[in-house]
Amino acid sequence: MSSSIRPPGRRSLKPSSWVWGAVGLLVAAIWVFPVYWMLNSAFLPNLTLQAGTPTFLPFGGSWDNFRAVTASGSFFSALGVSLAVTSITVVCCLFFAFLGALAISRFRFRGRRGFVLALLLVQMLPAEGLFIAQYRMMASVNLLNSVIGISILYIAAVVPFTIWMLRGFVAGIPVELEEAAMVDGLTRTQAFMRITLPLLAPGLVASGVYAFLQAWNEFTVALVVMTSDSSKTIPLWLRSFLQSSASRETDWGQVMAASTLVAVPVIIFFLFVQGRMSSGLVGGAVKG
Repeated sequence: MSSSIRPPGRRSLKPSSWVWGAVGLLVAAIWVFPVYWMLNSAFLPNLTLQAGTPTFLPFGGSWDNFRAVTASGSFFSALGVSLAVTSITVVCCLFFAFLGALAISRFRFRGRRGFVLALLLVQMLPAEGLFIAQYRMMASVNLLNSVIGISILYIAAVVPFTIWMLRGFVAGIPVELEEAAMVDGLTRTQAFMRITLPLLAPGLVASGVYAFLQAWNEFTVALVVMTSDSSKTIPLWLRSFLQSSASRETDWGQVMAASTLVAVPVIIFFLFVQGRMSSGLVGGAVKG
C-alpha cells in the first residue's frame, strides 16, 4: 500500500504533455539544422559538398576553408568597417531614441501628435525609393565610402522605429515613482537616474539589439554608397565569395566558413547583452 503512495511534489505527466514536448523538440531541431549545416559545411572541402551524397558529420574535415577566408586580409578590413559602423549606429540610435521616447511619453508639447505620426509615416517609405537621393546626398558632401556617411544613413533609418519601441517602455513606468522619489528629497534628474533609468534597462537593451542587427546585416544601402573595395562591410565582403575568379564557380566551403565568421560577433553581442538585460531587470526591481 505504501508503494502506491505518490511522493509529494511529483506529478505524472499527461500524454498531451509528451506530445507537445516532442513537437517542441522537432521544431527546435528544424530551426537549429541550418545553423548546424553551416558549421558542418565550413569544415568540409568543396568537392565533398558538391558530391551527390550529403555529409552530415565533418569527419576528415579541416580548417582550410577558414584559413583561405582570412588569408587575404579583406575579412579583417570588412570586420573593422562593420564594427565601427555598427557601434556608431547603436550608440547614436539609443541616445536619440531615448530622448525622443522620453519627450513624447513624459511631456506634452505642441506638435507632439504630428511627431508621432511622422515616425509612423517614415516607416512606410520603401528603402529602395531613397537610394538615388541617398547616393547624391552622400556624394555632395564627400561621404561616399566612409564610415561616417553610411552610419548617418543607418541612424536615420533605425531611429524612428527605435523611438517607437522605447516609447512603450517609458510609458509603462509610472511617473508616480519619480514623484515619490522627489517627495523624499531627490531632484527630478536624480529621481529619473536612480528610479526610472534602471527600469528602462531591458528596453534599452532590446532597442540596442534591434539597432545592432539592422546595422550589421544591412546590404542594399551599403551596396549603393560603399563602392570601394577597401570600404566594404561584412555583408558586401561575404558576397565576394559567391564566385571565385579562377573557376567561376561557388566555393561553398569558403562561403560557409565566411558565414560562420560573420555570425561570431553577433553571438558574442547577444551573450553580452543577455547578462545586462537580466541585471537590469533585477536592479530595476530592487530600486523600484
